[in-house]
Amino acid sequence: MTLVADAAIADAVDDARAAAEQEAPGLVGEHLGVDGDDERVATHLFASLDPAYRGWRWAVTLTRVPRGRTVTVDEVVLLPGEEAMLAPAWVPWSERLRPGDLGVGDLLPTQADDPRLVPSYLASEDDEVTGVAFELGLGRARVLSFDGRVDAVERWYSGDQGPEAPIARAAPASCATCGFFVPLAGALRQAFGGCANEFAPDDGKIVSVDHGCGAHSEAVVVPGAPTPTPPLLDDYRIDLVGGPLGHEPGSVADADSSEPFGHS
Repeated sequence: MTLVADAAIADAVDDARAAAEQEAPGLVGEHLGVDGDDERVATHLFASLDPAYRGWRWAVTLTRVPRGRTVTVDEVVLLPGEEAMLAPAWVPWSERLRPGDLGVGDLLPTQADDPRLVPSYLASEDDEVTGVAFELGLGRARVLSFDGRVDAVERWYSGDQGPEAPIARAAPASCATCGFFVPLAGALRQAFGGCANEFAPDDGKIVSVDHGCGAHSEAVVVPGAPTPTPPLLDDYRIDLVGGPLGHEPGSVADADSSEPFGHS
């Protein structure tokens, strides 16, 4: 619901301009209008002439007491307009961080309530083991939670070390049958392992069991077809068949036309 500005306040344009000029002498532009905020409260808007604040506007809020005609200044602020240039919305560092951003010497603190981690004593289903670990504080303080494992599995499986990578689709066999495949321990053993082939593109990386590449340990090179032997040509001997005319003399007379090809 749009409020109608109080008439006395709406007419006090000069008072509002004077208040804005006190804040920014010479930088107050044309009057852009007045908005009603509440009963006997309204805000005058003036364009800003400051070159560093193009599209911004001075907002001068005026008010008056009941049955009073004197207008007083309540607030003077510089506000962005529709065409104002604004800084991007602030995003916490934890949401801006991307894989690969962590450099040498950087520290990445993990939140105490990170859903990817749980206290280590909760990772065991054995009550006795849980009790001892809790009492003595043995082992790591936190380990991967179920949600943490699921996040890792989905990220690895759909990435470049998963079964849908182009190199895996063209591979002769999967990593599960490769001698250089080192399975992980624990809950991820059946799905992932490390590559230990120094010539493979994924050496030292986590790969899925159905990933693959051309450096598979059992890959064989199919021998090509043998090169055909060149024909043997005797360049030093010429065999003459018949005489100069192509047949032995006296076999058929040259004038005999009984045979169309000149021989019997």
